Amino acid sequence: MATKNTNLSNYDSSKLPDASSFRFGLVVSEWNSKITEGLLNGVLNTFSDCNVLVSNVVIIHVPGSFELIFGSKKMQEQQVDVVIAIGSVIKGETQHFNFVCDGVTQGIKDLNVLNDVPVVFCLLTDNNLQQSIDRSGGKHGNKGVEAAITAIKMAHLCANM
Repeated sequence: MATKNTNLSNYDSSKLPDASSFRFGLVVSEWNSKITEGLLNGVLNTFSDCNVLVSNVVIIHVPGSFELIFGSKKMQEQQVDVVIAIGSVIKGETQHFNFVCDGVTQGIKDLNVLNDVPVVFCLLTDNNLQQSIDRSGGKHGNKGVEAAITAIKMAHLCANM
């Protein structure tokens, strides 16, 4: 696992651009809600730490991870600087895991290629529930924190291009 012995929540907010003027859209899957709510909390706590105004954060929920694509597309139309797509897919006994992971990955990539509002990929694709717990606020920190930092950096990049 790429995050083995790595805490995803370590960052220095003083080295990040000022995020107080940026507007962020969060699209959160309801599937595996214990995990996605943990990721969402990681994003929101990081935004708070980095002076993102609560009024500059728009949150919508979609039923599952596959719907993150459509939700992100609609969120790009909402006058936001960056979208974060938050989801969790845990491998099961069928090919469904592969189809959903591949579809969401390609869909988010397509939104980034076709549109000017970046979509940050915050989709956990884990082999089991414990790995998801470990990466959504557990022993490896919170991948939502990493997504929030990425979103702030991307907003800054777009604002300065």
